[in-house]
Amino acid sequence: MSVNNEEATSTVKQRWTSRSIGSSWQHQSFYLLIRCGGQQAAYLLLYCVVFYYTLLPSIRRKCSFYLSRRFPQAGRWQQFLNSYRMNLALGKVLVDRALVGILGADRLDVKLHGKQELMDLIAAGKGVILVNSHIGCWQVAASVLDFVDTPINLLIQREEGDIDRHHFEHSGGECPYRIIDPRGYLGGVMEMLQVLKRGEVLSVMGDRMLGNDKNGVDINFMGGKVTVPFSAYKLASATGAPIVALLSHKVSGNSYAIKISSTINVPANLGRGKENFTPYAQEYAGILEKYCEEHPFQFFNFFDMWQNKSAD
Repeated sequence: MSVNNEEATSTVKQRWTSRSIGSSWQHQSFYLLIRCGGQQAAYLLLYCVVFYYTLLPSIRRKCSFYLSRRFPQAGRWQQFLNSYRMNLALGKVLVDRALVGILGADRLDVKLHGKQELMDLIAAGKGVILVNSHIGCWQVAASVLDFVDTPINLLIQREEGDIDRHHFEHSGGECPYRIIDPRGYLGGVMEMLQVLKRGEVLSVMGDRMLGNDKNGVDINFMGGKVTVPFSAYKLASATGAPIVALLSHKVSGNSYAIKISSTINVPANLGRGKENFTPYAQEYAGILEKYCEEHPFQFFNFFDMWQNKSAD
């Protein structure tokens, strides 16, 4: 009975999907507009598509989990407007992601703040763990890391049947990064450990669970409890690799800002107990919460990450 309950709890916690909405022909329509008319042509269609989807109660509900916490006093009309703004921001990011792959990274003006700091950390030879979240456009951020000589490895979970493409898939070339699947042996931990021992860059998501929920810790976030992965902090303790919070946000039309927000140094030899890594996961959550205050419509969370969690 306890095993079944644990599995049920795990299923509830994992109620999110990386699969994009929309059919293949709808995605292809945007790709065609980008090729023929660039960013603005795709944006024109996007306004209509986003308005249609925001009319759907199921879509607004997916937005409400986060937005109701970020804007607890919003009335019905404001809730609708907030949902539209959030969906539109996501749509523009997806268009821009495809734009980079189809027409080239030079179509966007991307400013990287903290480049020298990142280069110095990589030069130390202990490896670097970039912790991203579903904010701004991490793939635009990855596209400007071409100055990094050492290999970049991405921990990515992709579902079968997902028709949305990453930016490098539009160009028809080889993936510039090594992909590590969290559903592999031991959640990909052994691969990630070897990557850091070689002094390479490892990029992981820090805001939602991948794989087994046993690999998560409960932390405070926006007035409630959420479960987030702690493997990055455990790897940092084992290897001495610094953790870098990499944040991105869309500034305007074709302009993005990428920022090395903070470096989290996890002490060595903290052991195996997950509670040892909770303070560092909580530190990252504080960084993310501040980001949500500054860029409220660019945290692209569409599932209830607070479910079954009560606030302190």
